[in-house]
Amino acid sequence: MNTPPSQTPINSASYPTQFQQVILEKSQNFIDRPFIFTAISDFLHRHKRGYFTIVGVPGSGKSAILGKYVTQNSNVVYYNAQVEGKNRTSEFLTTVCTNLVETLYVTSLQDETSLHPIPDNATEGSWFLSLLLQKISDRLEPHQRLIIAIDALDAIDRTVQPPGTNLFYLPRYLPDGVYFILTRRPFKREKSGLLIEVPSQVLDLSEYPEQNREDVQAYIRQYLTPSPSRQAERGVESGDSSHIREEELIARLTTESENNFMYLHHILNAIAEGFYSEPYQFDRIPPGLVAYYQQHWQKIKGEGLSDVALKVLGVLTSGETAGMSAKAITQIIDEDEYDVAEILEHWLEFLQQGVGKETTYSLYHSHFRVWLGKKISNS
Repeated sequence: MNTPPSQTPINSASYPTQFQQVILEKSQNFIDRPFIFTAISDFLHRHKRGYFTIVGVPGSGKSAILGKYVTQNSNVVYYNAQVEGKNRTSEFLTTVCTNLVETLYVTSLQDETSLHPIPDNATEGSWFLSLLLQKISDRLEPHQRLIIAIDALDAIDRTVQPPGTNLFYLPRYLPDGVYFILTRRPFKREKSGLLIEVPSQVLDLSEYPEQNREDVQAYIRQYLTPSPSRQAERGVESGDSSHIREEELIARLTTESENNFMYLHHILNAIAEGFYSEPYQFDRIPPGLVAYYQQHWQKIKGEGLSDVALKVLGVLTSGETAGMSAKAITQIIDEDEYDVAEILEHWLEFLQQGVGKETTYSLYHSHFRVWLGKKISNS
């Protein structure tokens, strides 16, 4: 794996307990995804500072990627906006600035007591974070880097910030040697919530289907064949027939997964726990995956769905597996195209987009589509 130089150690024990748990959980069964880490490394070597963003639909492995990156690079400060209570700007600035001061910079701050502890107004805009980053940058050696990794940027509560300000008050400018690595679900570029004037790159996981497929197969193989005893537990027979059966299972799971790691995680656990009495009953969704889908449903419906939104959802959850444009959906439900486009934009994080003459939309996973279709029909 290509990783950047790491000279400034970060002790993960200094993170809030919830962050330590997430890093451990997400990185525990991680399989190498070299094309992503190579892209990050290339960006760091090409630019003296900047923002690198990984974009992917739910379950595409973004959190695992970032969790593993943190464990393998000691110059990273980690923050997760999806952890309960951590999606507010004040929490982010307090946690990150405190971590920077106490872990990275405390020895250099002995003569700057005004920065330790952080001042009460440190969460009022980006001024203190920017000041701290500049002071750290001034003390970095030419080969050193400071990287701040933020997982689930889309989970931020934007209602607590003034309109037009950067998400989490992230700095518009960065000093040399300072980088942010972000993950988030799909979004419209023009509505990113970030105004930055430094080098930036977006890696959209949906643009790498073959690499994702290879990673999915590696993930399945790692899960199925760690040891003979665990193979037996998971119903994989010994001998030549076991190889045939395992290859059949890998092929079927690869197809069913649609390159979605969260789906695989729950299905493989369900297989191990004996949830399926017969092979390949993947139309039965295990409880863990139901709970995951339920979270999506709660976010999609919010405080309630309009009649137009319900009609759009009806089209998206129909038997059609191919994506449809906003115009095509409009013609089916006989509603205003602007209203349809606005609804689709609101649900963008749960949609796969196809690019052609017209942008097409479909729910990010067929099993979620089927589950959601049953959910709204029973509501």
